[in-house]
Amino acid sequence: MLDARPASLRAVWPAILGLSVVFLVEMLDNSVLGVALPTIARELHASATDLQWITSGYSLLFGGLMIAFGAIADRYGTRRMMLIGLSLFALASLAVLFVRTPGELVAVRAAIGVTAAMTAPGTMALCFRLFDQENLLMRATSLIATVGLVGMAVGPTVGGLILQVSPWQTLLVMNVPIAILAFVCIRRGIPRDDFSKRNTTPLDLLGAMLGTATLILVLWTATQAVENGWRAAIPSLVGALLSAAAFVVRERGTEHPIFDIKLIKRPAVSASLAYEAAMGLGMAAIAYSVSLQLQLVWGWSPAQAALGNLPQVIVLIAVGPFVEKFAEKLGTQRAGAIGATMVVIGLLIYALLSRYDYVFIAVALALTAAGMRVVATIAGVTVMRGLPEDQTSTGAALSDTSQEVAGSVGMAITGTIVAAALAGSLTTIGSSAAASHSFENAVTTATLALTAVCAGLVIWAASRSTKTH
Repeated sequence: MLDARPASLRAVWPAILGLSVVFLVEMLDNSVLGVALPTIARELHASATDLQWITSGYSLLFGGLMIAFGAIADRYGTRRMMLIGLSLFALASLAVLFVRTPGELVAVRAAIGVTAAMTAPGTMALCFRLFDQENLLMRATSLIATVGLVGMAVGPTVGGLILQVSPWQTLLVMNVPIAILAFVCIRRGIPRDDFSKRNTTPLDLLGAMLGTATLILVLWTATQAVENGWRAAIPSLVGALLSAAAFVVRERGTEHPIFDIKLIKRPAVSASLAYEAAMGLGMAAIAYSVSLQLQLVWGWSPAQAALGNLPQVIVLIAVGPFVEKFAEKLGTQRAGAIGATMVVIGLLIYALLSRYDYVFIAVALALTAAGMRVVATIAGVTVMRGLPEDQTSTGAALSDTSQEVAGSVGMAITGTIVAAALAGSLTTIGSSAAASHSFENAVTTATLALTAVCAGLVIWAASRSTKTH
């Protein structure tokens, strides 16, 4: 156990390594496995529906359970929850070796999603346990976020390279040594839970169930909209609205809510959550469209398309060390607003100019990556700073969930607009100039729509962050 707060990141490098690895695995999981879906379909004789559940089963449970597990961690120990989650995550990943049918793989992916949700809220919460100096918190958060975001960007490339020499099961089995490394680093580098500082209020189990159901239904609605259109998503959308209404009524009426809704009304907290939602929308617009345009419209190979995304990776790495100085010089409010504005400008460039030359795509990728890098660090730190110490895991879960939900909604909007504009499937985009033109127009429309929403959130967050009450 640490006797005093460290004066540098180097002093607690095992802990920082462990937390970075946890975040990396969370970001890598779906992006790495996505490239193996054709192989999985062939070897397991999986249908399109099976493949949908293999990817969405993880995402639904991961995104839907984070707030519930964050609340549990605040009451029973964040470090304890992280270590239990990592142990179960390793076992769930190892279970892929025994998979013989698509249904078994769906079950394994669901188990991995649940265990990942157990670890996610603790990443930032445990980071805050290490430091009390703002500059060190900013530096540590920036480093952890950089590792995760870069991992997400290079995930498909890494997955493709592994598939060239190993069976697809390797993509999940490699989680096991990574989880063991994280377990050892966190157990040795993070102080034990101080139960005198834990949240002592009873856990609102009904509220947790309603909140989880709402999030899962929202994420499933977005998935259905992308796969089958909004008409197919109506039942889950209605369910999400009813569940959300029940959750609000429950939280307002119970003496011990799963988290105090009044805390979200704090200007710094609500502004930061709005910034993070805006970033989720921005990431969705770019993530959905760029690779499709490079490969299906311009005829680039998958390897060339991966190289085409390099500006994003390079900027994510390069900007990281300067976020702390940027925030220190301008102040967190101005730095956050400028970072978010960079994302909006990057989205506008992509929407209006990407069809004409790759240089515009590169500029858009660089601007959005730089802006997201700044906002991810500042907003994450601000949310955590704005909440009581006994609710840090819940706060971290709120941050992650806002991005996850916004990203899923943004993906659904983009996918729906593109699907409506095309006469056939996505694979027919490059079959004619007319099809390519329709795709580009749809991408422009979708990106402009998301940019407008993103800009609205940024303007609201910027004005909100200037208030003190």
